[in-house]
This record gives sequence, C-alpha cells and structure tokens, in this order.
Amino acid sequence: MDFREGFWSIYREALPILCVALVGGLFSGLVLEELLASVERFPGLLVMVPVFLATRGNVYGALGGRIASGLHQGLIPPQFEWNERLVNAIVASFVNGISISVVIGVISWLALRLLGWPAAPLSELVAIVFLAGALTSVVLIFGLLGILFTGYRLGYDPDNLVGPIVTTLGDIFGMLFLFVAVFVVEVIA
Repeated sequence: MDFREGFWSIYREALPILCVALVGGLFSGLVLEELLASVERFPGLLVMVPVFLATRGNVYGALGGRIASGLHQGLIPPQFEWNERLVNAIVASFVNGISISVVIGVISWLALRLLGWPAAPLSELVAIVFLAGALTSVVLIFGLLGILFTGYRLGYDPDNLVGPIVTTLGDIFGMLFLFVAVFVVEVIA
C-alpha cells in the first residue's frame, strides 16, 4: 500500500466516527449546561469535570490499545467470549477507572480547601465521582469492546477507532452519569 492509499484508508475509517464524536461532544456540552445548576449545591463539582473526563480517556484508551493489539496479533478473538487476556484487561481497567475516580474526588476537595475556595463535603464529592465512575466504566468497557469487535470484523483497523470511540463514549456517558450521580447524591443527602 502506497502513501496515498494508506492516507485515504485511515481517513475513510476515521471520518464517520469523528462525525459521531462531534455530535457526542455537543451532547456532552448540553449535559454540562444542565449540570451547572448543581454547582451551587455542590461547590467544587466543576473542578472535577475536566479531570474526570480526561481520566476516562486515559484508562479506557489504554484498554482500547491493548484490545487493538490483541486483535492484530490474534491473541483476542473479536467476540465476547472468555479469554484470560481480555478478562484481565477489563478487570484492571475497571479497578483503575473506579480507583482514580475516588482519587479525583479527594484531590479536588483537598485542592479547594487549600485554596480556601468553597467545597461540598468530601463524602458528597467522592460519592458523586465514584458513582459516575462506576457507571461510566461499565458502559465504556462494553461499548468499546462492542464497537472494536464489530469494526474489526467489518475490516476496520481498531487503532483508527480507539481514540475517537473512547473520547466520545467517555464524554457522553461521563457527563450523563455525572448528572445522574449528582441527582442521586442530592436525593440521598
């Protein structure tokens, strides 16, 4: 394959998912707009949003890279079946996703307190980010695997799909589940 064919192949595979990512980003912005109403009740909530979304991309981007490499090497079949490599990668990503969510809540609260800025109680911030992290983790894991497996079976290079998929799913469901978590913590508290 020469340069031009390689370029058009990557472009053709990535463009549709990038268009979906655009729509997903707009949706996430709309959810953020709705989340702003909760900032008064939970001071410090907005401090966590960029970090929360970025870590979704980091943790599940690494998972996507592992899955893509496993698919290319023939170590992971493109289907949902018991595979020790796949299960280990999923469990590690799930634990990392939830653990880093708790760390985000604690560090955000500490930073706000050190700066003398208002902050919601630590338990509330951690509960919000923990619940959102757990829900987002489930959706990201199964959504990422489903799209990568389907794309691979259809002849798409999973390396071209991982970044936009993780970013889009992470933004959409990260914001959506932050909104849900705020609602749940508001009702419980």
